[in-house]
Amino acid sequence: MQTTRPTPEGPGTVADAPPDNWVDRHAPPGWRPWLRMSRADRPIGTWLLLLPCWWGIGLAMIADRPEWRDLWIALACGLGALLMRGAGCTWNDITDRDIDAQVARTRSRPIPSGQVTVAGALVWLAAQALAGFVILLTLGGAAIGLGVASLALVAIYPFAKRFTWWPQLFLGLAFNWGALLAWAAHTGNLAPAPVLAWLSGIAWTIFYDTIYAHQDTEDDALIGVKSTARLFGRDTHRWLAGFGAASAALLALAVLAAGAQGWALILALLGVVGFAAHLAWQLWRLDIADGADCLRLFRSNRDAGLVVALFLALAGLA
Repeated sequence: MQTTRPTPEGPGTVADAPPDNWVDRHAPPGWRPWLRMSRADRPIGTWLLLLPCWWGIGLAMIADRPEWRDLWIALACGLGALLMRGAGCTWNDITDRDIDAQVARTRSRPIPSGQVTVAGALVWLAAQALAGFVILLTLGGAAIGLGVASLALVAIYPFAKRFTWWPQLFLGLAFNWGALLAWAAHTGNLAPAPVLAWLSGIAWTIFYDTIYAHQDTEDDALIGVKSTARLFGRDTHRWLAGFGAASAALLALAVLAAGAQGWALILALLGVVGFAAHLAWQLWRLDIADGADCLRLFRSNRDAGLVVALFLALAGLA
């Protein structure tokens, strides 16, 4: 029998938010519904949007050379990930409000629970997107063009679960776009290395978001929502082994395409090995019938992505 963590006690709290998160504990009460809609109480999504950006910066440092401006690019990507993840989640909640009301894990979100109106959510969406655009303007013409192009992917994603069994693929297309954008912010162009990192991130997203989606398979089946978790079913471990291996292999190819040599090559490939080992550990631990365990493993992907980002940064400085 599938299990999920029950909705936490307290007015307005959201079912899958970590207990004692900063929003529920410290944010002014009037701000809490808006911050919850942006998932500020669940920072894992911001990390998963940010980490491919840092991969892109690390690869660009390997291919070119480190610059002081990379510090601003890394910080700008962090701020942009926070804002654009919030905007994307707000858009997702607007489009999915009727579905969310029918799923145990999501019916406590601000719109289906009545804490925020659709009109208010649209204003909040616009405010976050505008702030993100201001930051994007500091990253150069190539990055600006890529940032604007990504909006199409963000707009389409919430509808993917209605027409394909592969909504996780659409999420991966959008969530890993930062690898391209951050590379372009450093170099002013695109090259095979960031494209390979983007493809690696897509495979990784299918890996971790399938684990996440296994929390909702029973509700999704009842209301007709599609996902790779439902598609793979009992074959999930075999499918995820393939996507995990593909992600690690594509990441290794990205390192080679960036021109890593000597210590830079060794350090970067050590990061890929650590990443692959983490994904293997997740597969070993995964019980698709245990929703709470699926959520814990999904959140652990922050550490998997950070291993890559750290070793690419060290390789870029080597």
